[in-house]
Amino acid sequence: MTDFLFILYPWIKSLHIMAVISWMAGLFYLPRLYVYHVENAGSVEGASAIFVTMELKLLHVIMRPAMIVSWVCGLILVLTPGIVDWSYVWPWTKGASVIAMTWFHYWLSLRRKDFTAGRNQLTGRQFRMMNEVPTILMVIIVISVVVKF
Repeated sequence: MTDFLFILYPWIKSLHIMAVISWMAGLFYLPRLYVYHVENAGSVEGASAIFVTMELKLLHVIMRPAMIVSWVCGLILVLTPGIVDWSYVWPWTKGASVIAMTWFHYWLSLRRKDFTAGRNQLTGRQFRMMNEVPTILMVIIVISVVVKF
């Protein structure tokens, strides 16, 4: 099994990186869509329904599959012997940040449900501020993996 994981390692790592890029793109874009939804949907007839459709497709067609592939490939990489030295701090900071990013993904999903139900309570400014969360988590993850402190 170990030999098999070593053979697949560069392919799994490549797939992991591609999935993370896709997931991150969605995590950056969805809060921006929410800003536009809050600030502009009321000014054009039918715009709210268009925003809801765009948000739903981004979440279900791009973000969710990318998150799942990121997690599956990441776990395979972690299980590959010799790849992660758990005596360092970096795997723990990366893991905590990935869990926080997953929580943020689901928080965004709940906000979409609020829009669909017509009960959004957040302003465009608040969504702009929340748009910084994935950036902070990305910085922690990249520094953790590259510097390996």
